[in-house]
Parts: sequence; structure tokens; C-alpha cells
Amino acid sequence: MSVRLIGQEIFLKPISFFDKSAWDEVRSRNQDWLIPWEATKPKVDQIPTIPSFLQMVRVLNKEKRAGRSISFGIFLKGEKRFIGQITLGAITYGALRGAHIGYWIDERFAGRGFTTSAVKMVSDYAFEKLKLHRIEIAMRPENEASQKVAIKAGYKFEGERKNFLHIAGQWRDHMVFVLENPKIQ
Repeated sequence: MSVRLIGQEIFLKPISFFDKSAWDEVRSRNQDWLIPWEATKPKVDQIPTIPSFLQMVRVLNKEKRAGRSISFGIFLKGEKRFIGQITLGAITYGALRGAHIGYWIDERFAGRGFTTSAVKMVSDYAFEKLKLHRIEIAMRPENEASQKVAIKAGYKFEGERKNFLHIAGQWRDHMVFVLENPKIQ
């Protein structure tokens, strides 16, 4: 099952092995831009390791097949240029019927509405096709750009979570924005 979402200026498709060189190039060039917002592994009993791109794609494919998460590459429509990534993760059915969204964008394409479009496209997919009820986006309070994305995509501020995620080497507080599907009763 390969899901493709087509928008006005961008399209989303699951990250694949064929995206390696583009993904590597964008991530490498944007390392300083992304580090303050990147999830990290807490030191528990082992030294945290960063998976290779191929390991990451294998995990993403496994999670997609299991219905737990879908990670899309964000591509410019005309050029088919890779510019970022968005994930609908922790998909849960039953009484919760929810998920969360996480994303990042190439700094050269930030502030142009592409991330907001991607969030809207993934939210519509989650509500219309997966029949989810609730989606959350969590971000650090300092990440004003991400807050603007959530608000422009129709998400409402719900509250703060203390020490919510391990980001850039420490447990960090997060603001949570929520969108609910009014069609699911």
C-alpha cells in the first residue's frame, strides 16, 4: 500500500530507499537548523545510536505495514525535489482513534507554507481515510515557526506537557496543539 497525497505545490509519498541521496543531502545541509528540535535517545543502559538511512526506511516500512505510522517525504510538485519529512505516528484505533504529527523542513523552504500544506494534507488523510478522531502536534515553546504551522493548519492550543520528549539531549517541555475530527462521534 503506497499512499500518495497531492497538493497544489507539493506532494507527499512514503520515504523509500530511492530517496537516500536527497534525504542525506538535505539533512546534512540542515544539521544546524534542525538540531535544536531533534528527538534524541536518553541514556539508559546503552550508548544511543543513530540508525542508518536504510535502517530507518526498514523501520518506517514495518511501521506502515503494521498501521502504526506513516512517514512521508515532502516534495516540490514540479521539480520532484525532496524538501522535508512529515510523520503521522502512534496511530491508535479503538476508543482513542488518534495519532500525532511530527515534521521538519529544509531551511531554504521554511516560511513558504509547504509545511502547513503538508500538515493539512496528512490531517485530511487521517480523518477521511483512517477515520481518526484526534491528532496532536507537540513542539517546544521556543519553536514559534512550528506553532504558526499548527495554528495555520487549524490546530488549537490545548496545553503544556512538562519534560515530554527527549530533544537535543535533554527532557524538554512541549506545547500541544490538537485537531479533532467532528465527523467521528
